[in-house]
Parts: sequence; structure tokens; C-alpha cells
Amino acid sequence: MDDVRILVVGAGATGGYFGGRLLQAGRDVTFLVRPGRAKLLRQRGLRIVGLGEETVLDPPLVETGTLDETYDLVLLAVKATALTSAIDDFAPAVGPGTLILPFLNGMAHIDALAARFGDAAVLGGVAKVVTTVDDDGDIRRLGPLQNLTYGARVEPVPPRLSDVDAALTGAGFPAARDDAITGAMWAKWVFIASIGGVNSLMRGTTGDVVAVPGGTAFAEAVVAEAAAVAEAAGYPVPAADLEATRRTVTDPGTGGSSLYRDLLGGHSVEGDQIFGDLTARARELGVSVPLLDLITLQLRVHNHRIG
Repeated sequence: MDDVRILVVGAGATGGYFGGRLLQAGRDVTFLVRPGRAKLLRQRGLRIVGLGEETVLDPPLVETGTLDETYDLVLLAVKATALTSAIDDFAPAVGPGTLILPFLNGMAHIDALAARFGDAAVLGGVAKVVTTVDDDGDIRRLGPLQNLTYGARVEPVPPRLSDVDAALTGAGFPAARDDAITGAMWAKWVFIASIGGVNSLMRGTTGDVVAVPGGTAFAEAVVAEAAAVAEAAGYPVPAADLEATRRTVTDPGTGGSSLYRDLLGGHSVEGDQIFGDLTARARELGVSVPLLDLITLQLRVHNHRIG
């Protein structure tokens, strides 16, 4: 197999982590970054720290606006709020055989990417990793979780998907191809909407919420609403995954989600991408989701307030 040329769009908590691991494993990886991020990476390197690790990499970079060649695989890991500009930034990298593997929350990004590049070019993907970008600009690991799941969303399966398999596997983290990737994406959506919704509406960690009377019932009700939308859409969450989500949002030892951390930090959050789109689909499908509607409104007010 020829080496798969990989362009990682976004060198943040997710793209920086998995792109860095692929680079460590000897894959042909280039990062597409904005000038400010490029300057920092050239000065400090791409650093993966935490959990006893301090890895420093010298990543190949290309700045937005200067991209002039195509790649075999585009790994897209940006905040949903940056999706529109990111699509314009990496469009020159997409040739006739390029596959795009996005790791964003929700499902709205799939519609946008497919509209621009065609259904066949857009894979489905789920990234699970507990990382953040710290004040120094380093990728800081907060927990051991690190895995990718990916697959074709439509038939026929792209011929180069086997090359993607070879590029992503054996690179220092678990990576698995899933022939039912759309269902896996819905299952993750239900999970992040549940835990993020519980934290944000109650303004507390999961442990804080379940420590008070009514907290556990509230958390379970949020899970039930999100799961009902997935089921109505034709992608019921597998029983084991749904039970795992219930356990997480009712476990006194569970902390706060990344959305909740952004909320407390006064940053914009992916309210419409995670919740607004979910509640819009609920209305189309005739599913009542009063708690998710309230969470959506609360996050819209937050985003409006901070501008």
C-alpha cells in the first residue's frame, strides 16, 4: 500500500491528540492550522502532556489560505462553530479520491460536508478522548480514554477505506471500523447530550446533581428524551450503551462534561449543534422533549450573553 497522506484539520484537544499519535507512529501527517496556532506549534512543538506523559513533536504544518495540494484522508476535528470556515479552508485538499473523516458532535456536520463534497466522500466517525488544550497550548490528557471508530455511511464502500484502516490501526490508540457507524454516532450524540444537558441546566457536576432529591430522576429523564429521538430517527441506542449512559449520568463520582467546563469558563458552547439540532429533529419526528428544549434555550441565552 502507498502511504496515506493525512491532513488533520484542527490541532486542538481531539485533532492534536490523534494527529500527534499518528505522527508518532510514522504516518504521513500534516496539520492545517491558523497562523496563531502555527506560530505556537513552531515555538513549542505539539505537546501531549498529562498522566505522566510529556511528548514533544515537531509537526509538519500548513497555514490556512496556503493549501495547494490534495490529500488522501482529511481528519476533521474542529468545534462545530468553526465548521463553515474549516470547510473552505480544507477544500483545496479534496481531490477525486479524498475521504473526509469528521469527528464532530451531533449530526449536522454530516449534512454540510455531504452537500459540499458528496455523500461518498464523507465517512462517519466517533472519537472518544479526555483531553483539553491548557493555558500553554499543550494537549493535556485528563483520563486514559482514547479510541476512534469510523466507517462508511453509504454504499458502495469507498475503495480506499482499506487504506484508511491500515493508516489508523496500530498507531498507539484503539481504532476500529464500524459498518454501522451512523448508529454509533447517534449513540454518542445521546451520551453527550445527556451528560452535557444535566450539567449545564443544573449548573453542577453529575455528582452534585444526583446528591440532591430528584437529581437522579431528572438525569434519567434527560437520557430518556435523547434516546427517544434516536429511536424515532431509526437508530435506537443499543441496550448496553444506553445503560452505560444512564450509569454515567447518575454516578456520584462522575464530574462535569467538556461542554460544562466551557460554560463555566465563559466560552461559547455547542448549544445548537448538540441540542438545537436534536430538538429540531425531535419536532420533525413528533417526539416531545421539554427538558432538551429547556437546555437548548438556556445555552442559547448563554451564547447570546457572551457574544
